[in-house]
Amino acid sequence: MKKNNQYVVCFGEVLWDIFPQGSRAGGAPFNVAYHVSKTGIDAKVLSRIGNDDLGNQLVSQIKNWGMTTDYIQVDADKPTSTVVATIDEDNEASYEIINEVAWDYIENLPELTELVSHAQAFIFGSLSARNKKTRETLFKLLEHAELKILDVNFRPPFIEVQLIKDLLHQADIVKMNKAEMRQIIDFLNEEYIDEDQSAALIQDHFKIKEIVLTKGSKGARYFKGTESYTCTAVPITIADTVGSGDSFLAGFISKRIQQEAPEIIMKEAVALGAFITSKEGACPEYEYEEFQKFRDQH
Repeated sequence: MKKNNQYVVCFGEVLWDIFPQGSRAGGAPFNVAYHVSKTGIDAKVLSRIGNDDLGNQLVSQIKNWGMTTDYIQVDADKPTSTVVATIDEDNEASYEIINEVAWDYIENLPELTELVSHAQAFIFGSLSARNKKTRETLFKLLEHAELKILDVNFRPPFIEVQLIKDLLHQADIVKMNKAEMRQIIDFLNEEYIDEDQSAALIQDHFKIKEIVLTKGSKGARYFKGTESYTCTAVPITIADTVGSGDSFLAGFISKRIQQEAPEIIMKEAVALGAFITSKEGACPEYEYEEFQKFRDQH
């Protein structure tokens, strides 16, 4: 697919997901970038790998997918990140995330200010800020971002309440699931009543313009200012749920930065999330035209 001159920056973890059946390139920001790139929008991954075989293999894989690795730093000491993933009988994934890896030490290099300031969107997750070095880099870059999109990605034990609040204060758009919405309401010492009240409360408290709420088989909702939009789920046979939220967010971003109508944005997001959930892994091989056909049939 022909690229246009728009691009987004996805900041944070790039890693190998270790599954019983083998290893796959992953990490929420990378997964988002992979699917955004499929839509014809350039997606630049800002991360860090180790100077090791796993890092070299990641770079090769990403290049083979036609994506740039120019902003993936190499750490002389810390290893490339790996995550041990387990899939249960309901096809839900759980993760054992190793600490003190290369992406915990992303440096704020001089060229990154210009990169971020000219991006149509800057996408970041709560997990990437778990350690001091990358956290400091993230907050510096957020000062220069035009459109800041936070992917709430709670991964115990890496949930620090004050940090989550600080990240929410930075965001223009926040994507969360229902459990994460309930947790954020709890962080505010409020009682969860319903989605609408919770969204309004979070928007008001953190001055967030837009909230995207994913609900799996119950579809998704988009709260934009005082308006809300509901999109039903696409019925599919689940292969696994790895990366389904990331592909959803990629679909959302691809239409949101083009200023499409909320209904079109959400249709793309829900359809891409479903399409990837019907396949194995977070970043399966596919062409955008294949997805378009799937979307238009649903």
